[in-house]
Amino acid sequence: MTTDDTYFIPEPSRWPIIAASGVFVLLFGFILYINNIGIGSMIGAVGILWIAYLFFGWFGAVIDENLKGDYGSQVGTSFRQGMFWFITSEVFFFLTFFGCLYYFRDITIPYLGGEGHLAKSNLLWEGFVATWPLIDLPDPTNYSPAKEAMGAGGIPLWNTIILLSSGGTITWAHWGLKKANKNQLVLGLIMTVVLGLIFFSLQAYEYFHAYSEMNLKLTSGIYGSMFYMLTGFHGLHVTIGTIMLIVITIRAMKDHFTEENHFAFEAVAWYWHFVDVVWIGLYFFVYWL
Repeated sequence: MTTDDTYFIPEPSRWPIIAASGVFVLLFGFILYINNIGIGSMIGAVGILWIAYLFFGWFGAVIDENLKGDYGSQVGTSFRQGMFWFITSEVFFFLTFFGCLYYFRDITIPYLGGEGHLAKSNLLWEGFVATWPLIDLPDPTNYSPAKEAMGAGGIPLWNTIILLSSGGTITWAHWGLKKANKNQLVLGLIMTVVLGLIFFSLQAYEYFHAYSEMNLKLTSGIYGSMFYMLTGFHGLHVTIGTIMLIVITIRAMKDHFTEENHFAFEAVAWYWHFVDVVWIGLYFFVYWL
């Protein structure tokens, strides 16, 4: 067992080479797929299974080492620092998209509409009017003009309530962990998982409605592109976070966490709160404004 005075050094592992080769196979298949090469989808599917095997095996090895007591306080500090910098990188990832949205909406479109001393009126097409959301497109044969912009009520509002509620349920679960109350811990995690699944289901329905009834697509100009890029990447993070929540729920049922040793729970909770905060920004800047 590792003590606080020593730092655990793992044995040589096969997992890094499996990770590198799995990422290569996945990206190679994706490149073939987007270039309409038939075998690309099959190779991509193999890559996905490869990465799934990697996650299952490597995280399983880390969990086993932790349960055997190999990790001291220094390893725990390293894990927390790593998670902090990972979430920091995610913050700047989304800040990039928010920055693009601001630049297009408040700088580029007004410039193209005739504002400013260097502005070029009607530069895009005759009769162009600078407005946001920009849904009026000049050539319906090559583009897909949306019938209307996505509103802030309905599903987006309910999803905001659901996601903020999930932040409360995972905090309640954390309180249960701190009090060594397993029932509260597990119930709070299950509630959070359910809320995450409801959010994902409602967003999938929202996409179906936007695509089929509102004609809002990726080809619907800059508004359609930004809408799906921002909400789509957030939806991906919700999906990843929900999978992580399911894993730690199963681990909580198996009594893997204690008041002193529960970094995995903390990491997932941090990630989920980050997802909550990003959604507030999305709801305000994408749906409301």
